[in-house]
Amino acid sequence: MPDNEKEYNGFLFDQLSAVERIEKQALTGDMEKVKEEIETLKKEINRKLYQKPPLTEN
Repeated sequence: MPDNEKEYNGFLFDQLSAVERIEKQALTGDMEKVKEEIETLKKEINRKLYQKPPLTEN
């Protein structure tokens, strides 16, 4: 959970960007491009989730 409003806004901007990227591909009607965009976003999210070293200490 974000500690402050700035961090929370950053998460929201990331989510909005992801939706806009998928929407852009969906408007072309090419579902293969939509699937590729989703896979790219999933890889980017996983890199952030499992970065080394983690941003916070456990």
